[in-house]
Amino acid sequence: MSENLPTKLSSRTAAFLERVRVSSRGRLAFIIDATQSRERTWDMAAQLQVQMFEEATKFGSLEVQLIYYRGSYECSPSAWTSDGHTLARMMDKVRCETGYTKIGKALAHVRKEHAQQKIDAVALVGDAMEEVHDELCGAAGTLGVPLFIFQEGDHPDASRTFAEMARLSHGAHCVFNAGAARQLADLLRAVAAYATGGVKALQNLSSDSARKLLGQIK
Repeated sequence: MSENLPTKLSSRTAAFLERVRVSSRGRLAFIIDATQSRERTWDMAAQLQVQMFEEATKFGSLEVQLIYYRGSYECSPSAWTSDGHTLARMMDKVRCETGYTKIGKALAHVRKEHAQQKIDAVALVGDAMEEVHDELCGAAGTLGVPLFIFQEGDHPDASRTFAEMARLSHGAHCVFNAGAARQLADLLRAVAAYATGGVKALQNLSSDSARKLLGQIK
């Protein structure tokens, strides 16, 4: 019996350390509108993933799950990954398709994932909202995770809904211009910092984007 004891202890210790290692990582759900109007920004966002991860490593490790919606029915999540190059390759394989927004479906998936293991932040990049305002706001307000919504352009219906979703989830809503790679990159780095280190990491970032988010988080 005593000969087996060290092996059992070693196995339990390894399992415990693995749980600690995983739980100490920041987790970011990254939702992107992959409908046809988003094609240019989708390609740009794929190129920004490495920068986002490089910033995150300053504060700790980060796991990201990509969730994209497109076409008539598709709303697809990737596996969780802590490698920015892997995530960028996933995005490179996706091509935008004409369809309606499926933000509600994406949030429903996030809710299930969060119930299984805590998600620290959700980033949503999109330009339109074609769903019911009250339903999306209700989902955001009960999600339990702050939503950081980065809107391309200034579509009024989307702006109204996105701003309210961010407020109800204690997140933030920011608008960026089409093709503004540097602006979107700064916003993504700020969210990565928040997901790995919370408000303190965001404060330490000391960028205009970080200050924009801090000014809205409550």
